[in-house]
Amino acid sequence: MSSSLFFASSNKNKFEEAKNITSKFGLKMKFLKSTLQEIQADNLEEIARHKAIHAFSICSKPVIVEDDGLFIKSLNGFPGPYSSFVFNTIGNKGLLRLVSRPRNALFRSIIAYCERDGDVHLFSANVEGTISKKEQGVKWGFDPIFIPHGKNQSYSQLVEKNQISHRYLALKKFANWYLNKRKLHDQ
Repeated sequence: MSSSLFFASSNKNKFEEAKNITSKFGLKMKFLKSTLQEIQADNLEEIARHKAIHAFSICSKPVIVEDDGLFIKSLNGFPGPYSSFVFNTIGNKGLLRLVSRPRNALFRSIIAYCERDGDVHLFSANVEGTISKKEQGVKWGFDPIFIPHGKNQSYSQLVEKNQISHRYLALKKFANWYLNKRKLHDQ
């Protein structure tokens, strides 16, 4: 059953990272390349829920989507749920110009799972950290500017990113729930 689990996104990097993480739990995912409608909302949960319902309407199979946001304290939580738009318009360099002290930030991930029309389960995780003064490393998204607490390198530079990130923690919650659900179903 796990082989029919889809990950819907237009971002191949996000899928590859999620696939790598979930494979450690014995889950297999297929990429559902799609540009999902992203509503403008003040919280990630609402955005992820809407995207999961849209993704399910496309494939009619069990599907997960991930939405995340970078919440910067000195910017009153901005860009938060608008992170994708901010990254696509001003990028890391533009965001770095906006950040002042304190440089504290929180990266939040929401995994939304849908297997029936309108029935969505959410799994969230946060990682606290700081915003670097300049880009460090060359990976995608905000990885080059986010340094998780307890580390002195950005997500881009960390070999172990996929064992400590907000996405890893949320996917771990999902995988544990999903595998337990499958186990109960199979009994």
